Amino acid sequence: MNETLVSFQKLLDIMDELRAKCPWDKEQTFESLRNLTIEETYELADAILEKDFEEIRKELGDVLLHIVFYSKMGSESGKFDMKSVIDGLCEKLIFRHPHVFGDETVDNQQQVLGRWEQLKKKEKNHKGTLAGVPKSLPAVIKAARIQSKARAVGFDWEQKEDVWKKVQEELDELKHEIDTNESKDKIEGEFGDFMFSLINVARLYDIEPETALERTNAKFKRRFEYLESKTKAEGRNLKDMTLAEMDVYWDEAKALERNA
Repeated sequence: MNETLVSFQKLLDIMDELRAKCPWDKEQTFESLRNLTIEETYELADAILEKDFEEIRKELGDVLLHIVFYSKMGSESGKFDMKSVIDGLCEKLIFRHPHVFGDETVDNQQQVLGRWEQLKKKEKNHKGTLAGVPKSLPAVIKAARIQSKARAVGFDWEQKEDVWKKVQEELDELKHEIDTNESKDKIEGEFGDFMFSLINVARLYDIEPETALERTNAKFKRRFEYLESKTKAEGRNLKDMTLAEMDVYWDEAKALERNA
């Protein structure tokens, strides 16, 4: 047995001990762990964005713990166990990669994705192209997944540059509703359409929209915290400052980032 398998068996043995002897671990259920699993996944996502590889290693361990935990609970009820989880994954990967484990050939990544979606439909008795998109995904990620799945079956722009016409169209419709309509629902609907069109741009130009927006969130946070710290050091309050005065420190923060 190689070192990785030894370590994995040790983890399984520890889980058995925790489930048998730890009051907290004994009380956990699939439902009680769900939100914790979501939190761990987001912590992993944060570490990836920060390119902190030591933190990525730690967070991967936390996610793995949850997989082992669910598998342990599954074995207790006789529904599934760690072996069946791994066996099922292996079977799925082999089935969905006939160009690797079979005699099919593909020329590029797009063909791989298209074939993947076809095989998923066959595997799940064709519940629909978009059926596999989780309902609880964040809206930006969900929109990107919906668009990617539609693209995999050929529903896409013939030329990616054509998407800009759609963006302008949706922006015009949004502005029209804002200018002429007091219905929040209609304005919100048009804003959603506009955002969806921008996510289409991101997909077509190989940009991860969730990552792009999160980078902007982090950038705004850094600059605003710089603004707050400078005003606090001077004994001033942001509420008492004009926008022009705040912009001085905002521009300082931007300059520091450029020169870093």
